[in-house]
Amino acid sequence: MSETPTQRRRRRRRRGLPLPAILLILALSLGVGGAVAAWQPWNAGGTPGPTGGPSTGPGEPTSTSEPTATTEPTTPQPQADAVFTIGAAGDVLPHDTVIRNARTDGGYDFTPMLEATRPWSSGVDLALCNMEVPLSLPDETPSGYPLFGAPTEIAGNLADLGWDGCSTGTNHSLDRGYDNLAYTLDTFDEAGLGHAGSARSAEEELAPQFYELEREGQTIRIAQIGATYGTNGLPIPADAPWAVTIIDADALIAQATAAREAGADLVVATLHWGYEYQNSPADDQVAVAEALAASGQVDLIIGNHPHVPQPMALLDGGPDSSGMWVAYSLGNFISNQDGLCCVPQTGTGLFLTATVVKPADGPARVTGLEWTPMTVDRVGAQRVYPLPALLAGDTPSGLTLSSGTLENRQSLVEQVMANSSGADFPERTEPPTPTGDEAAVVPRS
Repeated sequence: MSETPTQRRRRRRRRGLPLPAILLILALSLGVGGAVAAWQPWNAGGTPGPTGGPSTGPGEPTSTSEPTATTEPTTPQPQADAVFTIGAAGDVLPHDTVIRNARTDGGYDFTPMLEATRPWSSGVDLALCNMEVPLSLPDETPSGYPLFGAPTEIAGNLADLGWDGCSTGTNHSLDRGYDNLAYTLDTFDEAGLGHAGSARSAEEELAPQFYELEREGQTIRIAQIGATYGTNGLPIPADAPWAVTIIDADALIAQATAAREAGADLVVATLHWGYEYQNSPADDQVAVAEALAASGQVDLIIGNHPHVPQPMALLDGGPDSSGMWVAYSLGNFISNQDGLCCVPQTGTGLFLTATVVKPADGPARVTGLEWTPMTVDRVGAQRVYPLPALLAGDTPSGLTLSSGTLENRQSLVEQVMANSSGADFPERTEPPTPTGDEAAVVPRS
């Protein structure tokens, strides 16, 4: 059988070159290689080679291997400190006119009144308000003073505005009885809001409200405890003595200590205390604050009830004797009070911004407090505005406050804050920015 052309080409490739051709190629290769090896002008006289290193010199073997790269040991970078903010505001106090302004075709909506403050309540990492009053039951008519009962919708409105929780233990907690108190906490739970200062059981009264923040690879736990000076003479139910927590320094210290043992990195006490319309803290306020500071278990006190701003302070003591911070009163947030009904300072409350630093290998500590005036336009549909923005020329539609009124309100706040002590407490004119994901509200139960 004759071969095909393709088979003949394959057979020739398998045979390879004849022996004489192979010997000729080998000889030529050796000759050229030797010439190349002998002619190395870069090595003449021991000058540096192509890589910049010294030549091998006559008679020394030349290495043909590539230089080996060395890896320098890396120094671990220290983990960044977690830095975050806690915000707080004054009394959420829905008088009758506030409720009327919130009325809609289908219910109530307080959001328009507070919309201008949203950048602040949503800008801090943890926002705590003071819910001055209980909620009315679904079959009840909401009302203001003297026995308050706010519309249920206000809880969802606060959550929508960025608030994470509120103090609920106040002198008005029992205005409509225990059932309304319990309904208020139930509604807060449904809205995702934390609460402290009132309770539905003995176990809940002792349980702090925990919030958790994930920052810089750390899970940081903030505990909120709360209490009030009293209940306006209304009796606490004999079968529910735990419904409202009454201020007692020793009991608060024990609760703060238990919170730290349960993993709290920071303890915030929200206290309803003092005397209405007084611009300075009363002696009993200072005594309680100093006792909590001396215990070393509380980092920050946020105070309310006087309806007017009071100074701030950094007291001796606190955790590791690093000091304890106090805002004696933040005044009003939303209300129907101003100089036309009450003292002029009731028309402007404070938004508190506390900065907290938590190193990876150290405890969380409050490093400073700032304040921002929040003022209410009572005649202008109860709207609340950050006062710095109005003074800077912001003129919202419907604003009825004159420039003279705004300047006077700013001056009154500055006079109060000038009496702060122990540290610098600057005014903050721009809202903060969140440093991470929203806080997680841990159920008290």
